[in-house]
Amino acid sequence: MRLLITGAAGFLGSHLCDRLLADGHEVVGLDNFITGSPGNIAHLAGNDHFEFYKRDVSNYISIPGRLDAVLHFASPASPNPLSPSGYFNLPIQTMKAGALGTHNCLGLARSSDARFMLASTSEIYGDPAVHPQPENYAGNVDPVGPRAVYDEAKRFAEALTMAYHRAHGVDTRIARIFNTYGPRMDLDDGRALPNFLKQALLGQPLTVYGDGSQTRSFCFVADLVDGLVRLLHADEHQPVNLGNPVEMTVLQFAQSINAIVGNRAGVQLVADARSERDPQRRQPDIARAREVLGWEPTTGLEEGIRNTIPYFRQRLGLA
Repeated sequence: MRLLITGAAGFLGSHLCDRLLADGHEVVGLDNFITGSPGNIAHLAGNDHFEFYKRDVSNYISIPGRLDAVLHFASPASPNPLSPSGYFNLPIQTMKAGALGTHNCLGLARSSDARFMLASTSEIYGDPAVHPQPENYAGNVDPVGPRAVYDEAKRFAEALTMAYHRAHGVDTRIARIFNTYGPRMDLDDGRALPNFLKQALLGQPLTVYGDGSQTRSFCFVADLVDGLVRLLHADEHQPVNLGNPVEMTVLQFAQSINAIVGNRAGVQLVADARSERDPQRRQPDIARAREVLGWEPTTGLEEGIRNTIPYFRQRLGLA
């Protein structure tokens, strides 16, 4: 197949490029580097099966040659209000990537008679009142809150994807991606894992906001990409949760990171407004992924963290 991946220089997009190239496909990458990093795809520069275009997905997209699939992974995704690449500081760009970008990618898929995959998110469930979250749960999202630019952009993107499927017969897929980690993460992403792992490797206390009772589940990137590839090749048009169903509190997670790294600095609980904005529980119901894709994560937390540490050490200058 010849596939287009938007957001190809991002964390997930770059790993997806690697996997699809390894599977023997031709990959066309598209990114404007507003949040993605050229370093994430630098190793692909000499690959004859990889092409790259520096483009903004919010503008009209034209790619020469045939396309068999369009995978839309372009969007700011960091919830860190202090990060210049986080969606708090790129609100309009985030909304445009989810709205205009999805529209442009769906139009390209339709004109190319290509299948389409949307990278959606667990954030469409908001601060869930149902736990764990199945795909038929409509969510609990504040449409004007500080996280709305990302949450609502993805919810609109899902609705538009289904509209193109129903009205135009586009062969669509929707992946609802839960917390994923691994090499090539942005160290200033603002999520729990990069914050904790960076602090642990530097021998600092791990900063836990609130009392640490909020829960998360963490999926290693190789497992997540395997789920995405299976979904791409499956005949499933309804949203599919992809994530690790093993739930733990943020405090337990911080303590696990310290134990794996051997950091004796402990944990510091900090009262902070961002803990009030965070969803308090997050755990995927992956029954549909098991049934439709035959998929579930296989990488344990310790193995995944140990596979991630060398990248963080290199980025921190500790290698």
